[in-house]
Amino acid sequence: MTTEMITLKLDDMFLKEIDSIVEKQGYHNRTEFIRNALREKVEDTKIKDAMIQIAHLKGASKKKTSDADLEKIREKVFNELDKKVR
Repeated sequence: MTTEMITLKLDDMFLKEIDSIVEKQGYHNRTEFIRNALREKVEDTKIKDAMIQIAHLKGASKKKTSDADLEKIREKVFNELDKKVR
């Protein structure tokens, strides 16, 4: 995997907050923390997009589905999404 360097400017106070988190959470450095934060944001965005796609399907079926059935379906979908993200 190749990586590309980017430049990022941050306010001093915000950078101090990041440094505090890096130290408290045991990250090796700022870069590791920032990469992890960006990965989490990308994953959150993918999940939100999937939820929007799922929401469009609501009511599309003529079949009546119980709340228990819906919960099983949700669990299955999130497990499949979790496997794709990892």
